[in-house]
Amino acid sequence: MSQIRFDYTNVLADRVGEHGLTAAELEAMAPQAEAALDAVLARSETDLRWLGLPGEDEVLDAILDYASSVAGKFRNVVVLGIGGSALGNTALQSALGSPFHNVEPPPGMARLFVLDNIDPDLVGEVLDLIDPAETLFNVISKSGGTAETMSQFLIFRARLVEVLGEDGHRDNIVVTTDAKNGVLREIVEREGYESFIVPDGVGGRFSVLSPVGLLSSALAGIDVKGLLKGAMEMGARCARASFAENPALMHASIQFLLHERHGMPIAVMFPYSHRLANMADWYAQLLAESLGKKKDRAGNDVFRGPTPVRAVGVTDQHSQVQLYVEGPFDKWFTLLTVDTADHEVPIPPTPQAFADLEGVDYLGGRRLGDLFRAERDGTEIALTEAGRPNASIQFDSITARSVGQLIYMLELSVAVMGELYDVDAFDQPGVEAGKIAAYALMGRDGFEGRKAEIEASAPAKRNRI
Repeated sequence: MSQIRFDYTNVLADRVGEHGLTAAELEAMAPQAEAALDAVLARSETDLRWLGLPGEDEVLDAILDYASSVAGKFRNVVVLGIGGSALGNTALQSALGSPFHNVEPPPGMARLFVLDNIDPDLVGEVLDLIDPAETLFNVISKSGGTAETMSQFLIFRARLVEVLGEDGHRDNIVVTTDAKNGVLREIVEREGYESFIVPDGVGGRFSVLSPVGLLSSALAGIDVKGLLKGAMEMGARCARASFAENPALMHASIQFLLHERHGMPIAVMFPYSHRLANMADWYAQLLAESLGKKKDRAGNDVFRGPTPVRAVGVTDQHSQVQLYVEGPFDKWFTLLTVDTADHEVPIPPTPQAFADLEGVDYLGGRRLGDLFRAERDGTEIALTEAGRPNASIQFDSITARSVGQLIYMLELSVAVMGELYDVDAFDQPGVEAGKIAAYALMGRDGFEGRKAEIEASAPAKRNRI
């Protein structure tokens, strides 16, 4: 069984000096980290049902049956969702599909568009591009009241009804929402749309292994069985492994120690894989929304949380690494590395006309992967020699199973961090505050008082230049 590996050699002080962790410091975290894991796993049957998503075989069967029933019927699949209802979908598609999937999908597969924004220029371009009659719309909202998603739904539903009629449009909509509650569930019952359930105890940022992420993936031809198998393998591995052998616990403890005791509030995820670039975006939400909290669980003001940053190798060697190597000691780094790529691209032998040019000649006859790996290793060396703690999550190759392992490891790590930081990793009051303000500004019933407060607190004049 191929497993991803977590290599934390370069976070230790014997590698990076005073800014790193001592072995004793890390080992001392074992009792606290193991207790945190026990506290998280104890909630798997109650309010943290995302822990059991990899074993939901009936749900997987229903998704595969539906994907099979509509195979070949639609040229496009459009996901209407935002945040946790979109980031995971994009990450899975880019990790396990072709980067040019929408240019030429595999035979029988639809193009996949994830509308994770309500910018009129984005939505308007899709309206101009696609034929709604050839498109399946997957509307995703756990609460059913997400303003961005519901506005998109109203727009595309109207276009479908215009083209296909009141009865005919229903075959082109599939909904993923709560089993019983919310306006979207009520719409499903009224309209008779096909639907899938986001279970209780599965918040948006932990929902990628539920129908939220699996349905669009299955429709795009991704191996969702392998994805869940890998997640289950990682879950079993982390549930039984000791602290020293547990990648989720080690990752969580390193993050906590470097932030809280070594003054490094910035966590940089640095994928050295184009396929995994969007996984860093998915992780940014998972980390920021889970741990960025004003209050601890006792109600005290603590203003906690690391700041996630995304960089992509080798692109950001030419934009961010200067800061990382010589800037403030306020960051630690997790590189995502892949031993074997899907493609091998040879660099042709150097033409005789350029043989005297040393800056070109050394590349001839090598492979592009050789250069890519050398650049990756060079960044790791530069960070380490500059005393910057860095770890790596290592893949033999990118497969559905290995991506499933990564997702589950990071979800569990963040849940454990919530215990270590002593915050509720599963609420999002800061997000809700912005939603309520938007509801008020849009004139939603019941929010008149908040609108009056906003208007009363508006500045008398704007300071513009």
